[in-house]
Amino acid sequence: MINTKIYKAVYGLSEKLMAAANKNDQKAFDRLYDELKALCLEHQNSNKDHPEQWETLADFTEDLSDAVLIYQKALDKATAINSKDHMSSIGYSMAKLQIELNRTGEAIKNLQAAKISANKIEDKELKAEIDELLASSLIA
Repeated sequence: MINTKIYKAVYGLSEKLMAAANKNDQKAFDRLYDELKALCLEHQNSNKDHPEQWETLADFTEDLSDAVLIYQKALDKATAINSKDHMSSIGYSMAKLQIELNRTGEAIKNLQAAKISANKIEDKELKAEIDELLASSLIA
């Protein structure tokens, strides 16, 4: 379970990052991104470390290759605590970027793992998105 204080900080920063992105305010976006990254690093390998903060950081990482690496860190943390919801969503998000980077083989592996994790979650929409992306990746 993510620490409530950290969750609120991550959620608040993500809302501000979205607002900055929508306004094309790169200066504010960069400042907020650095704040989120510092929060992640501050709690890394502590009892307050959680995959959700890393997944959020990856969501806002503009360099796709860097984002994949951060998603991998989030996935490792989700796997360590056996969080099926996070394992599914992180695997899906990472696979989408891997497809953009023409790393289809890696994407398919992540989607297959995400599909297995998704068997144990409630989010039917995410399950459908994983299935659709997996089907389209196998066809491509």
